[in-house]
Amino acid sequence: MAINIRGLAPLLQVFDMPTAVHFYRDILGFELVTTSRPGDHFGWALLKLNGVEIMLNTAYEEDQRPSAPDPARVAAHNDTALFFGCEDLDGAYRHLRAHGLSVKEPAVAPYGMKQLYVTDPDGYGLCFQWPADQHTRNQWKAWYGLNSDHPK
Repeated sequence: MAINIRGLAPLLQVFDMPTAVHFYRDILGFELVTTSRPGDHFGWALLKLNGVEIMLNTAYEEDQRPSAPDPARVAAHNDTALFFGCEDLDGAYRHLRAHGLSVKEPAVAPYGMKQLYVTDPDGYGLCFQWPADQHTRNQWKAWYGLNSDHPK
């Protein structure tokens, strides 16, 4: 018997909530669904975009937050990467560049996925990807049980 899992919402520890919310909401386009308390000062937030959910939580209580991020903590975020399905990678590249982010053009990985990498303000890696050719698309559709050319 398998557990009937419905969805996934990773929780990312962030240094500065307003900066993180700006990145995910104003640059990537996520909707701020709910927060731990009303107003602009909160320690937890749920954001959603096209069925994808991300939770942000402050890494420190307000009265315990250092003046700058701990470099060792940020370096550890290098071990975390979130992969998003994104069909228009060239458009995403232009969008991120227009918002001042330093990103390299999308490239095709050896396993057939065209990918665009960016790092969020807290050092978490984000990869936007889509099958680069029909063979990879067919394999991907089979893995995810998709019957149309556009996943839901």
